[in-house]
Amino acid sequence: MSLPFETVAIIGLGYIGLPTAAVLANRGFKVLGVDIDPRTVATINRGEIHIVEPDLGTLVHDAIKIGALRACTQPELADAFVIAVPTPFKGNHEPDLSFVEAAARSIAPHLRQGNLVILESTCPVGTTEQMAAWLADSRPDLSFPHLAHDDADIQIAYCPERVLPGKILSELIENDRVLGGLSGKCSERAMHFYRSFVRGKCHLTNARTAEMCKLTENAFRDVNVAFANEISIVAETLGVNVWELIRLANHHPRVNILQPGPGVGGHCIAVDPWFIVHSAPAESRVIKAAREVNDSKPDYIVQKVRKAIRAFTNPTIVCLGLAFKANVDDLRESPAVAVVEKLQSSEAECSFLIVEPFISQLPGSLVRENTRLGSVPEALELADVFVVLVDHDAFKAIDVKQLEGRPIVDSRGLFLGKPAYRSIN
Repeated sequence: MSLPFETVAIIGLGYIGLPTAAVLANRGFKVLGVDIDPRTVATINRGEIHIVEPDLGTLVHDAIKIGALRACTQPELADAFVIAVPTPFKGNHEPDLSFVEAAARSIAPHLRQGNLVILESTCPVGTTEQMAAWLADSRPDLSFPHLAHDDADIQIAYCPERVLPGKILSELIENDRVLGGLSGKCSERAMHFYRSFVRGKCHLTNARTAEMCKLTENAFRDVNVAFANEISIVAETLGVNVWELIRLANHHPRVNILQPGPGVGGHCIAVDPWFIVHSAPAESRVIKAAREVNDSKPDYIVQKVRKAIRAFTNPTIVCLGLAFKANVDDLRESPAVAVVEKLQSSEAECSFLIVEPFISQLPGSLVRENTRLGSVPEALELADVFVVLVDHDAFKAIDVKQLEGRPIVDSRGLFLGKPAYRSIN
């Protein structure tokens, strides 16, 4: 196979960077994975992984074994650089681009004429141009496309990831890509890179549109989840089973209401809409309202739990799930974690048994004397109150009869969402 780029450096070996590195290494590229955490680097170089993703362990092991993938803590020379580092927000929902800046400045000494730099991190509109300015500041001997356009020594583009945890490896290859260059030549070079391993279509645009595209996708999903979450609260206020309500409403040919939950988590949907709000606060009223609805849902769940434990003295509260979604180990921005933290703060006399099959130890924010990880059998034996926060497959196997006689706060409709109506053909 003839590759337009022989060596690729992936900056950031998290949920996007490591799968991307593994896919590229198994497609014939020579891949250098870069991460600032020496433990992550050591784990990968042993042919092991530090995150949970189906089939990723085998792919990384094979790539390390054949020498196609190597991890280190500092960048080196490469033909293409892909930046996939976190972009969190600060306490006031202001975007924190310090990781992107650090990544850009770390690769700057290794840039050569003809290199391609791609930013995949989800970012506010204008970040790719800012990254080009950081690179230009570090390498005044080279020209960059925000000033030199097609004649630049270094080509720069933005390509947002749009994969689903649990299906990352397949979606990295099968999903369409939006490629936004800082010039027409940048977009074309990025397209040649992604066509080396992507089966989906490559849609070319400019960097700002590509940045806004990713934010729009996640804001759209956030707004729709907020509608479902708000309807769940309204339905309960009016004495209506929201799970049955949504099933019935979705029989309308043009209605597709999502499922409510304890909030919204994950690095993308819970964060990205705030980037739009920060950039255009007066114009993003619906997006901001949706964020506020979803961010407030954990408090609503906590109030339901407090009501459920009133009849008990020093009860054991079983919380089923901590991940932000089903069947993954990802706790980033998880509303389930937020619920447990809030309960720990207000209900110090309670004992908490957390059942999360995808982690081996509690995150630091939840470590308390009255809190421990446990199993489903322990939960069924010890629980006074059940709080369903994640609909893992492991929990779906629980027979609701085993929970009889004990209060259930079911934020996922796992046990309380069974249909109470019949469809007549």
